[in-house]
Amino acid sequence: MEAVDFALIGEHIEVSEAALRLMSKPEKEIRFSLNLLLDGPAFLEADAYVVYHNMARGPAKGGLRIWPGVTLEHTRALAELMTWKTALVGIPFGGGKSSISLDASGLSQPKKTAIIKEYVHVIRGELLSGTYIPAPDLGTSPADMATIYGETHVLECVTGKPPRVGGLPGRKEATGYGVAHTVELCCEHLLKCAPDRISVAVQGFGNVGEWTCRFLHEMGAKVVAVSDITGGVYREGGLDPDDLRRHLSEGGRMAEYEGEAVTNEELLRLGVDVLVPAAVENVIDERTARSISARLVVEAANGPTTPEGETILRERGVDLMPDILANSGGVIASYMEWRQARSGAMGRAEETRNTIAERLDAAFHGVIATAAERQVTYRMAAQIAAVGELIATMRDRGWIPPQ
Repeated sequence: MEAVDFALIGEHIEVSEAALRLMSKPEKEIRFSLNLLLDGPAFLEADAYVVYHNMARGPAKGGLRIWPGVTLEHTRALAELMTWKTALVGIPFGGGKSSISLDASGLSQPKKTAIIKEYVHVIRGELLSGTYIPAPDLGTSPADMATIYGETHVLECVTGKPPRVGGLPGRKEATGYGVAHTVELCCEHLLKCAPDRISVAVQGFGNVGEWTCRFLHEMGAKVVAVSDITGGVYREGGLDPDDLRRHLSEGGRMAEYEGEAVTNEELLRLGVDVLVPAAVENVIDERTARSISARLVVEAANGPTTPEGETILRERGVDLMPDILANSGGVIASYMEWRQARSGAMGRAEETRNTIAERLDAAFHGVIATAAERQVTYRMAAQIAAVGELIATMRDRGWIPPQ
């Protein structure tokens, strides 16, 4: 994931020494070990982390990731990313993240539930105080968030819960909706065409990728290629996300679906209008960026493009809409769920989507205007806006001297 270059941002807005010191390091880090005796002799030990990057704007918000090999450094980077994301779209949250270094793919749900309960046991104080608010991320689900609520009995301590357990209608599809809406905005303002005139390839068919495909399909866009961890499929005439989901739910593999089998890397090279990396980090690097043929990349995953890869895309004239804007629909919906839990109000999925669209519209137009005015990339424009907002908040809080 590309780190924020404060020196470069300082060429466009004032970044004082005090502000730089506070933004350049995490506010708090918790490192612990989860130790569980599961069935019989099965003993589980996993490293776990909670990181708060900056909470000037509110509680630390960020998903719980259960993924093999995740590290404290990785968790730090994701927490910082959340700081910029919440600041950019004007949500009163700070940046946080938690992670458990574990491959949970082969665990039964009861065993996974036991792991989540132990995680809650260790950081119960953080959750009950409202300092940290987790949500689903890689390796976790709404059911896991329901487990966290079941252990705390505090609705607002976690978001991304199922709607019947105090969750927000529309929260599950919120990130994917935001990505699709960002593509729609890009069509209007960058590609100068309607969504039903574009072809799209989506790498990743998890929650974010699948809902992105669904909403783009509803808009009339031609989703010609999709992939998951097992491989991908390409069909020139377009794919039906609902039919593809049925195929997978019946035990079929992605590459066995009707069409031409492609690898994840081959999908990146397809000659489409829009490429949506919605899987994992660093898939567009110095090597793969050279063969990307899309006119536009919209980042649905966190950090899918390396700095070297982005430089090459820029040199080749490929526009890129950054993750802190494109995939912020999830955190916007999380704020709505948190607010709903605290007030006792009830909402509808349509209201969730309308709020996401309103927040994204404002952030998008601000990024476009800043990029044109400052002659910088869209990522840099987004970072300038987010850093400026955080600095202003820290002044309001009295954390740094007035300007």
